[in-house]
Amino acid sequence: MAALDRFMQEQAAQFEPEIREMAAYCLESSGKRLRPTLVFLSGWQGEGVVNDALVRAAGVVEMVHLATLVHDDIMDRAELRRNRGTASREFGPDTAVLLGDALFAQALHIAAHFPTTDVCRMVSESTRKVCSGEIMQTLHRRDMGVSREDYYRVIDLKTAELFRVSCHLGAKLAGFSAEFVRAANDFGRHLGIAYQIYDDLVDFLGEETKIGKTLGTDLASGKLTLPLMRLLEKLSAEERAEIVGAMQQGRPLPLGVNVERMRALDIGGDVAQAVYEELQRAADVLKSSAGLAPVPLMLELSDLLKKQLAGLSSSASEP
Repeated sequence: MAALDRFMQEQAAQFEPEIREMAAYCLESSGKRLRPTLVFLSGWQGEGVVNDALVRAAGVVEMVHLATLVHDDIMDRAELRRNRGTASREFGPDTAVLLGDALFAQALHIAAHFPTTDVCRMVSESTRKVCSGEIMQTLHRRDMGVSREDYYRVIDLKTAELFRVSCHLGAKLAGFSAEFVRAANDFGRHLGIAYQIYDDLVDFLGEETKIGKTLGTDLASGKLTLPLMRLLEKLSAEERAEIVGAMQQGRPLPLGVNVERMRALDIGGDVAQAVYEELQRAADVLKSSAGLAPVPLMLELSDLLKKQLAGLSSSASEP
């Protein structure tokens, strides 16, 4: 991670002087860095071993991710990201959308400098899929006809794709067998789906001061996520009609009221079960590779998400 920090700082200097400070503002954003972590863990070769190829690959996927966050915050009109102002709030939405584009371009520029074209090909394909998922979700805003299959398709593209490619690149660039590369690839996909469902639950039941970003944006922007789907399924016809009508018409809905109903109806427990199922699938694909060094660390990361989910579900059930 220290090597990644240095790499990201170096990348900020590659931007034109006029926008260098804005690029650095985005690149210095200290989030969870889950995707770089997945690159490093799936390519783990022992304590103290720093693989330059993994550092550069981690930088690429993190930069793509940061670019998507810049664009997400514009569309969601979010003010806070990682306990500070979003790029949109700091520089304005017009500048921010182009800044996100510049980050995408720089990520692909770095990927193109690997000795093999595989990295650039995979990252560019994943970037297209992530953007496609975001477009699909945008087109379905305030659409109450979105099915669970539609929802899973969108989160597979917009979130799980970068988790998947992070694990794939880590294992492949570290020189592991094709069998483990496939297993790491599938692990990343299931973990990514689990994480997005968890994140959608956080949007309702999390605490903004602890999470460090604007919450309630899914409800405000009319995104039909799994927690809201489960809530609508359990509400009375009258309550359901009120929420559906407000979302379709773009009227604001009080987040607090819906959070109380979610707690009363144990929506947190229902949605948590969907997360646990994906995490189990993620663990299952690694069973045949149990003897490899990366596997215990990858499973440890999965267990960390379980602990975070357990804490969220516990607080969600409190009166």
